Amino acid sequence: MINSNIRQLEINFNYWYVVASSKEVKNQPLGVKLWNQNIVLFRDNSGTIHALEDRCPHRQVKLSHGKIIENNLECAYHGWQFNPQGDCVNVPYLDDNQKLPKNCKIRQYPVKELDGFIWLFLGENATETQPLGVPEWDDLNYIATVSVIHYQGHFSFLIENLMDMYHGHLHQDWQAWTDAKLDKIEETENRVDAYYQAQSYYKIDKIWSISQLFFPSLRQLHPEPLTVSYIYPHWFSTLGEYFKIYCLFCPISLTETRAYLIHFTSLNAFWRLHKLPIKFRKFVKDLCFGSAQKLLDGLVQQDILMIEEEQQAYLQYPQRQGYEFNRTIKSVQRLIQHQAPPLT
Repeated sequence: MINSNIRQLEINFNYWYVVASSKEVKNQPLGVKLWNQNIVLFRDNSGTIHALEDRCPHRQVKLSHGKIIENNLECAYHGWQFNPQGDCVNVPYLDDNQKLPKNCKIRQYPVKELDGFIWLFLGENATETQPLGVPEWDDLNYIATVSVIHYQGHFSFLIENLMDMYHGHLHQDWQAWTDAKLDKIEETENRVDAYYQAQSYYKIDKIWSISQLFFPSLRQLHPEPLTVSYIYPHWFSTLGEYFKIYCLFCPISLTETRAYLIHFTSLNAFWRLHKLPIKFRKFVKDLCFGSAQKLLDGLVQQDILMIEEEQQAYLQYPQRQGYEFNRTIKSVQRLIQHQAPPLT
């Protein structure tokens, strides 16, 4: 049976979550939301990222409507300005006998820009843990494609979906593999690894074999190990030596989730490519960015349809118990329960 109480559990604040890609935060403030908290991201003149509570304490409107003035965030309504630490540093219409309001401060959030994404920490003691990180992002031997997953549902639905390789039945027109069989599961207090054996359609071992990504008639099935890992609160997968996929989570609320799905195709087998100038290899990496977009977006659209139906079914009939035969799902639910704060 599936434990339906999972759908009421909160996230553990003492981990780093991804709230945006680096490219999304340019020269204007960006409003984001992480577990019911409105947050504004912005860059100072040096390009350093900052994160503040998205609320002007004057009239409670969102600071993300404003703009950056000399490293400060200016409210669009009355022009109040806040420094990167969240202190009110300017009210433009104060009289000579008036002073800035005491303790007029909004929350500052620990934030990091790493591997193409903006990572944010809601809890205490941010220095005691580190973001998961995506080392392949800048590695010249990996070609990336990114798809955003945004759906109306609890984050646990997506994690269960990603860890359950039997649902490949849904993706017969898009999947890179077939015929998955669960071999073993390993569990710790913050991680679940599920090891499958599968039949892969792709073997990227020669330069011409990249054409398989675009011409289905060239694909041939062959056995590959398929590993999926829930490294709380994010997900990571490898298919043989040629593909790696990350899913970086931004749970918005109990019934809304946003995540970044990042697909990497490995060029490690092409040893001649490694001898070419760095600038040329970077040009190739940038040129091929998004080469698997159609594949990835097709998978995401199919999954969102199923996940949102699961959420709606739960909301209508919360007492109904589903049946589950994949042992990985029980492991995932135990981890979510272990990491969640106690229900109050």
